[in-house]
Amino acid sequence: MEKRIKKTAIFFSFLFFISNGVYAQDQTDTRTLSQIIATLQEAYKVQFNYAEDVIEGISLKPPTKKLSLLEVLKYLEKNTGLSFTLMNDSFILVKPREDVILCGYLKDKDNLEVLPFATVQTPSSSATSDENGFFKIKVKNASQLITIRHLGYKTVTKAYSQFAMSGCSDVYLQSDFQLLSQVIISNFITSGINKIDNGSFQIDFSNLKILPGLIDHDVLQSVQAFPGIQSVNETVSNINIRGGTHDQNLILWDDIKMYQSGHFFGLISMYNPHITQKVSLRKSGSDVSYTDGVSGTIEMQTDNEVNRKFEGIIGMNLTDVNGFADIPVNESSSIQIAARKSISDFFETPTYTAFFDRISQNTEVASNSTTITNTNKTFDFYDTSFRWIYNISDKDKVRVNFINVHNQLQFNENAIINQEEESRDSKLTQNSIAGALHYNRVWSDRLKTDFEIYETDYKLRAVNANILDSQRFLQENIVSETSTKLKVNYKLNDRLQLLNGYHFVETEVTNLDDVDNPLFRFLVSEVVRTHGIFSQVGYKTLNNKTNLNLGLRYNYISKFSKSIWEPRLSFNHRFFDHFTLEILGEFKHQNASQVINFQNDFLGIEKRRWQLSNNNDIPVITSKQISMGLNYSYNGWLVGIDGFYKIVNGITTQSQGFQNQYEFVKSSGRYDVKGLDILLRKYIEKFSTWLSYSYMNNRYLFKDLETDYFSSNYDISHTATLGMTYALHNLKLSAGLNWHSGKPTTQPVFGNQIIDGQINYEATNASNLNDYLRLDISAIYNFKFSDKTRANLGVSVWNVLDKENEINNFYRVKDDSVMETVQKSLGFTPNAVFRVYF
Repeated sequence: MEKRIKKTAIFFSFLFFISNGVYAQDQTDTRTLSQIIATLQEAYKVQFNYAEDVIEGISLKPPTKKLSLLEVLKYLEKNTGLSFTLMNDSFILVKPREDVILCGYLKDKDNLEVLPFATVQTPSSSATSDENGFFKIKVKNASQLITIRHLGYKTVTKAYSQFAMSGCSDVYLQSDFQLLSQVIISNFITSGINKIDNGSFQIDFSNLKILPGLIDHDVLQSVQAFPGIQSVNETVSNINIRGGTHDQNLILWDDIKMYQSGHFFGLISMYNPHITQKVSLRKSGSDVSYTDGVSGTIEMQTDNEVNRKFEGIIGMNLTDVNGFADIPVNESSSIQIAARKSISDFFETPTYTAFFDRISQNTEVASNSTTITNTNKTFDFYDTSFRWIYNISDKDKVRVNFINVHNQLQFNENAIINQEEESRDSKLTQNSIAGALHYNRVWSDRLKTDFEIYETDYKLRAVNANILDSQRFLQENIVSETSTKLKVNYKLNDRLQLLNGYHFVETEVTNLDDVDNPLFRFLVSEVVRTHGIFSQVGYKTLNNKTNLNLGLRYNYISKFSKSIWEPRLSFNHRFFDHFTLEILGEFKHQNASQVINFQNDFLGIEKRRWQLSNNNDIPVITSKQISMGLNYSYNGWLVGIDGFYKIVNGITTQSQGFQNQYEFVKSSGRYDVKGLDILLRKYIEKFSTWLSYSYMNNRYLFKDLETDYFSSNYDISHTATLGMTYALHNLKLSAGLNWHSGKPTTQPVFGNQIIDGQINYEATNASNLNDYLRLDISAIYNFKFSDKTRANLGVSVWNVLDKENEINNFYRVKDDSVMETVQKSLGFTPNAVFRVYF
């Protein structure tokens, strides 16, 4: 054995010596064409005739001495792009060759990734690199200049003769400006989900195969696959990041803050899955350029590259019909358009029926008073999205975004009044419309600026017809926000980067309650303006093992003359090859929150309304949180553990959804939450399985209510998920089992339930609902119609076991007894999709 090892060592040492010798020879044997011609003239007794400027700047390896003169001339023509014509036995004419073809593959010099859609130009022709970075262009002569441009990269301009002449070689471009973030754990849960070294998680939908229960890339359902992220009532409009409420999440669509998140009032995301390319989730350690979102940030992004060829998608599932088009305008510009429309106008599917029953459960829509019947119940939604990119130059880029979302629920209330049948219409609408302009400029390989401005508007409107009292009750909640931000990135060197900027936000919230009988009108409109200045230093070691982002944000709220300082930290270090240590921390604040005044507001469907802080009984919400995590990743295995602690001050009882003795109490307080997220994952090429577990201790402190801490309404102590995905050729399969302990609840005291006509409650949130359990499955099959057209067919079932999970309950007094109302989760809910890509 020792002899074999020695022989192997000698063999590889010999190969190393030979390869280094060859490499050294390759480096030293390259000569100028002028030197080679001088040698050839002496060796073959010939005379080369040429102009000096024709051969200037051309270098190559000398031809071997074994070649004949004709073979030498062919070699020179192939490797120089010049024409070598033997006029007689001793005279050779050298001149530029007409219509030379230059081809190659454009790649990033640092990470070797291909660069599609770059512009390659000569004074007489132009070309564009394809998806693989390949380009081919006609060149008139070897001295003609070729210019290569790509946004964010240094422009290359050099003569044809300076490119490699043998075959279609790689051409490397140097980035004008490089961000420091990179993937540290790929396939974090399954393919397409990665962990980034700045503390965030990223879902790349172009690589995401499938998730349990999902056949569309539903953004806000997908983020719930991460440990520590869940929804206590199964809706995307109530996502809880580490025990926080949904209004404490900063939701961005192409850097526009959104105040609405779902269709069907929260059962599916309102963001079209075809136009949304990537999603970034941050639980803590946010970039200093972000404000709001004291619990976390969900950032959605459309494709940021100009498309050179038309792409389209049309599809239909059991809730909507949808379409998407990526349309090239010219070589520097392209437009993306996406739209969805519910199909309930044409027919009702089992999925639609299940969704409608779920959102109307225990509301006036589902059941009215005994003398009133509800008919003609209809629900409709649509959304449209638009994104335009224009590369003004290889240094300047403009992006324009627009989104419009609409939900509408309508029904008739019918009753017999004075022996005549009367009918009145009740309606609830929820709309969002937003637009933004982004301008990016790369000034040099060290300096880059980003400027953005957006306007986002949200409106919730309900008309509730009380037919028995001849009354119309109108409610409106309107949010209008304008934001302007400037970011300046400066790269000191390959290790240090500075981020500085300014951010201005103006938010106006209007609330209206209007009754026509008796006449009553209550209108409140408030405006808060915030100025933010931020600075952050990013440090990365040359071996990319350590990454640190340390920053500070200063906020000034002019209305309250209030200053808020917010430090941010993101630290990541890889050691022993397979281990990663992460420390994240941040201070944050936000001025807006969602509250419930009465459970039957807005027909009881979307009863939350946005309100602004007044720095008095509605404080500015502030948070402090820190987390520490350790990951081990090797050979497809991933073991991750993450501990966190968070304190949020300035919450109100109205924002927490109390339905016990504190339902109508107005008080401000705080909550703190500490917990642990654990993930175990095994990834093989076609198979991925994971088991996640989260522990959380989430508690309130409202000093005006109780002297001690008590459990939060969102204190889900234990959560576990078991999931798996499998891809076999064109078939993708996925299944997932979700379990968590029951939501806290406050029950009446057994045997002494009513005192003085009021419910006598036990200690606040001392009990729990039954445990939650749900099994989801999904499958997608891909196939081709032609070389340019492909399609997929998918089916999914949510809650395969049809388990009646309790997601909420409350108590009311009726006929001197206590009645319990229990809200159930979605039952067995199938869905199917068919999509065509062309």
